[in-house]
Parts: sequence; structure tokens; C-alpha cells
Amino acid sequence: MVHGKWGKTLSGLLAATMMTVLVAGCAGKEDEASSTGGKDKKTENVTVKFANFSGAGDAAPALEKMKEKFEELNPGITIDIETIGYEEYFTQLQTRVAAGTAPDAYELNFENFFSYAKKGVLHDLNAFTIDRSALQEQALNAFQDDGVQYGLPASFSNVVLFYNKDLFDQANVDYPTKDWTWKEMDDAAAKIRALGDDIFGVHQGVQFFEFFKAVRQNGGSLLNEDGTAFTVNTPENVEALRHLAERINVTNVMPSEAQLSGVGDWDLFKTGRLGMLITGIWAFPDFVQNVKFNWDIEVEPGGKQKATHFFANGLVINKESKVADAAFKWIAFMSGSKEAAQIRVDANWELPAVTHPEIQEAYLSITPPDNRKAVFDSLAYLITPPVIEQFSEMNDILSNYLSKAAQGADTPEKALADAQKELEEKIKLK
Repeated sequence: MVHGKWGKTLSGLLAATMMTVLVAGCAGKEDEASSTGGKDKKTENVTVKFANFSGAGDAAPALEKMKEKFEELNPGITIDIETIGYEEYFTQLQTRVAAGTAPDAYELNFENFFSYAKKGVLHDLNAFTIDRSALQEQALNAFQDDGVQYGLPASFSNVVLFYNKDLFDQANVDYPTKDWTWKEMDDAAAKIRALGDDIFGVHQGVQFFEFFKAVRQNGGSLLNEDGTAFTVNTPENVEALRHLAERINVTNVMPSEAQLSGVGDWDLFKTGRLGMLITGIWAFPDFVQNVKFNWDIEVEPGGKQKATHFFANGLVINKESKVADAAFKWIAFMSGSKEAAQIRVDANWELPAVTHPEIQEAYLSITPPDNRKAVFDSLAYLITPPVIEQFSEMNDILSNYLSKAAQGADTPEKALADAQKELEEKIKLK
């Protein structure tokens, strides 16, 4: 079943977020928690177990700083953080939820939130007093289901075009602009590819999230308008997949798996061998530290129209938690406090879900990239994937056939026809 309200919710969210950052923050019960998780009634010797995936790697110190600040403001509450890599996170979480051993609070991304809400395993946050006057309504509603508030928005991010200025200069190509289309990007990629056998023009993964976005950029969709049927193998979608696959198999401006030889797309970019990379702004901390050449970002080019992926991470509480009050203080602090937001900005860790003007100004002032404003320019084109109850299964099925097209094992027409058939057989829509 498709969560029908999400389309209306996000259309409002996109209008509200143009050139501003989402607002979030909650207040707990009147005698328990404030919207920033600040000092109030003392809680005695409580430990909150918190699981997450976004605090891995370079973000780990920032998450630790949040924990330290929260514990300073809330004596008597200890936060026990467990960070699990994204690739294993949801498998482990699903197992723990089924076994009744889920952590007190945990992180869910936008795409998986709905299925957890439908399972009845999340704590109803309406049990707490939420100060909605301090909240951006659409952002908060993104973590609602049937009017029940199950999560607080923690952060959001989007995808932009990263580019190597030095390679553009060597190829005598003008830098990207926000008006670029697929044509300009592919033309530049071809000129950069001509610089050497081990230099490539662009990398854009041929997988579910990139395909979904390319489909929208080409005027297509994966579901019909009311979400009752798959529309995976339409001509618009076949054309979008052909465009992605031909970059590998025809023009070779994008490396094949064999040419990558196990090197990841980020690593290829960091070594100076890749002209353009389409990826998320969560790459900033890594690239700021590890990229030695001149680089910048721009709004991602589109086909018939522009479309940029919207990612949001929410914070939820286990329905069976014995320390829900303390857990709410913690997620409210992470979601809406100035302290947590400033820590995120300082660490280049996605965008905090607040609109404190000083936080936004601080974010824009950080370089590189010089054109950080492109992050906000991209907000005009945000889209979300179709959110269905069997989202993970849909992702797996489609990704399998996309991989066949990327490898040249199937034509785009056959890959999407086979995907359409399997999706119809295995997934029930509303």
C-alpha cells in the first residue's frame, strides 16, 4: 500500500524549504523535556540505548559531541550510542525489532520510516507535549502516519554535482552551471575522458535511487498517479536507463565495474581521475579533508526537467522502551536544539533540521565548496522515491535488473520489462 499523504506533504515541504533549512524541534511533557533537551526536571540514573547509521565514519566525533553536550544539560541521563554501517543497519534493526530487543531510540531514513510505522513498533510521540509553534509543519508531518507522530526530523540532505576544476581546466571545458542538462554534462564528460585511458568523465551509479531520479528528470515515474500500478517499463523510463547504461557501454565516459577494479566512486574522484560525480552532500567532510585538487559543486543537471533527490533522517522511540521519557529528551535535543545544529554545521554533517538564522549563515560560510549555495538552489527540485510498504523488496528487485543493463547483459527494454513483471508478481500495491 502506498502512503498517499506523502506526496502532498512533500509538495508543501519543497515550497517551504526553498532557500531555507527545515525547522524541527520538540518539547516533551510539560514537566519532562524542553524543545532543546535543556536542563529541567532531573532524571536519575537512566541509560538510553540509541542506534544509528549516519554517525559512522567522519561524523562519529560530531555525534559524540552531541552526546556529551546533552549529558551535560541532562544530568542523570546517559546515552549509549551504537553506530552500525548503513549496509548492515536495517538488517540488524529488523532482526532486533522482531526479537523484542530494539534499542530505546533509533534512526530511520525517510524511505524506511513508513514500514516501521505500519508494523506498530514505534512509540506514539503524541503522548508527549510537542510544541508545534516551534516546528515547520510539513517537516514534522513527514514522520507521521495517519495523523500519529512517530518521529522527529533530525537532518536532511540532497544530491549535487561535484566536479574537479583541474580536469575541466585541462580539458578546456567551462565549469558546470545550474542550467546544465544531460547534454552539457555528457559533452563535458567526453572531453574529460579524452584526457587519458585512466581518466573518466562522470560517475552516476546505475541503481534504484539514481534511476528513480533519472526517470523523473526524463518525465517518467515508477508508479501511476494514484499509486495502484507499476509503470517501470514505459518509453520514458527505458530512455532514462539507456542514457545511464550507454555512458558505460557505449561512450565509456563512466567506468565499468571491471575498469573500477574495486575502487569506489568517491575514491576515484579523490584520486583526481574523475571529472564529475553525482553524490550526496554527506561527502563534504570526506572531501574537505582528503581532496587535494580544486573542486566545487553545482545543481545536478536534468533531462527534460530537473529533479534532485531528497533524503531525510528521522529519530524514533521503541514502543516497548522503559525509558521513553528520557529517550524523548534525547531525540528532541538532536532534532531541534541550537547546540546540536551547530555541531552538525561545524562537522559538515548534512543539514540540521532547524531554521536558526545564525546556523544557516554559518553553514553557507564554510568552504570548500565555494558554491555551497548550490545546496539550497537544489531545494527547488527535490523529489522523493515512491514509498510503499514493501520498499526494500522493490528496491532489491529493480536494482537487480538495473545492474544487468549496466553490465550490458540485458538491453534496457528487456531489463525493465522483466522488472515490471517481477514487481507485479511479488509486490501488492493498494
